[in-house]
Amino acid sequence: MIPSISFQIHPTLNLLILDIYILSAWSLFLDQADDFFLSCPFKALTDMDCPGCGFQRSFFALLEGDLQRSFHLYPATVPLLLTFAIAVPANYFMKKEPSWLIKTLYLLTGFIVFGSYLYKMYYRHQH
Repeated sequence: MIPSISFQIHPTLNLLILDIYILSAWSLFLDQADDFFLSCPFKALTDMDCPGCGFQRSFFALLEGDLQRSFHLYPATVPLLLTFAIAVPANYFMKKEPSWLIKTLYLLTGFIVFGSYLYKMYYRHQH
């Protein structure tokens, strides 16, 4: 009779292998993200940036951990994501009028989007 050999992998090692796999897939995705960017129809028609131009590149820079480049590409990325992360669950679970916090976040984020757009338009050709 041949003895059978069984290997049991420790659960921590399983998680480590899964983490390495996920990080490898994530890295591959981020390296090829430029292929998946959507083009801006407003910019294609008018040759001018819209108030949202730069968000995709800024978001992927944020995913890569480059906060400075993310802010440089589109300053409103973090406020937009925070507003979305707070407002959607609040509106979904509370089912009533938005609170003063959410209204303030909307207003602040709108000012940041509008202000960065005006800045980008004013300094558009001054390189």
